Amino acid sequence: MLHNRFGRLAAVALAGGALMGVAACGGGEEPTTSATPAGSTAPAGKGAKVGLAYDIGGRGDQSFNDAAAAGLDKAKSELGLADTKELDAGSGETEAAKEERLRLLAQGGFNPVIAIGFAYSGPLKKVAAEFPEVTFAIVDDAAATAPNISNLLFAEHEGSFLVGAAAALKTKKEHIGFVGGVQVPLIQKFQAGFVAGAKKVKADVQIDVKYLTQPPDFSGFSDPAKGKTAAEGMFDAGADVVYHAAGGSGGGVFEAAKAAKGLAIGVDSDQAKTASPAVRDVIVTSMIKKVDVAVFDFLKSFTSGSVKAGSTIYDLKAGGVDYSTTGGRVDDITSELDEYKQKIISGEITVPDKTS
Repeated sequence: MLHNRFGRLAAVALAGGALMGVAACGGGEEPTTSATPAGSTAPAGKGAKVGLAYDIGGRGDQSFNDAAAAGLDKAKSELGLADTKELDAGSGETEAAKEERLRLLAQGGFNPVIAIGFAYSGPLKKVAAEFPEVTFAIVDDAAATAPNISNLLFAEHEGSFLVGAAAALKTKKEHIGFVGGVQVPLIQKFQAGFVAGAKKVKADVQIDVKYLTQPPDFSGFSDPAKGKTAAEGMFDAGADVVYHAAGGSGGGVFEAAKAAKGLAIGVDSDQAKTASPAVRDVIVTSMIKKVDVAVFDFLKSFTSGSVKAGSTIYDLKAGGVDYSTTGGRVDDITSELDEYKQKIISGEITVPDKTS
């Protein structure tokens, strides 16, 4: 998983923070709800004051956080929100800083409050208990549970399977790579799916794997220089397609692909549309994780008084993850990718969500 995006509020000075999360996508079908929660905790009606706490990188990361920002922006234009406030995470921040960010939003009258990224799990559980009248949501975490918490989850491994298959179909050297931002279970879901998809196409394809940082250092989601160095090593070793699940660090992966005349695969957002124009032509596809859909759906449920606690899973069947086709670089293999997609949806293919 992977990240850097969204607007920052200078109005709040908080100790820096490393938050992470990686992304996914949404489609036209309604997502499946996998938990039966305690019913609506929110007042019905428009005019909601929405607080949003970003993962490390914030609005503008061109990936995970930007996807969340897009969902908030859509809600602003379509749901008649009264006010919004967006706060950023800082590099290297403590759990206490995360708690304080969420607490400031709740104390400021913002309801609901949305936490972007699994790093908010512990802090959110604590703050939600302090403000039982406030409705909270968290993206990419199922551990923080309470009657006033909605958990917005994605099947990143399923989407990653598809781009892994794309990488194996596109490689001319039978050698590909995966760059993860931080070695945590969420990002390992991306790796597991990617490897499974590539191996399904070509069992003997060589796959290099590199994580930029280890927890508790989450700077791997916001360090393009590290991303570039990791990808350069893979291209130099013979890889010609590299997939990143590293948030803002992915920009460096794209730069390395451009210099090596290789190909790259984006994550979370359709990065052939969001990345720097100078590198978009090397992005063969992206694993889309529709955080925007999840955020908008949650806010729409809140304003209608129908929000529910517990887990909602956005998978391939629900249109929550997918692969992008911008640029036409996978037009020649879409029939094969779509066949794999249908086999996953039907259950014929079960995608692993853990690395071996």
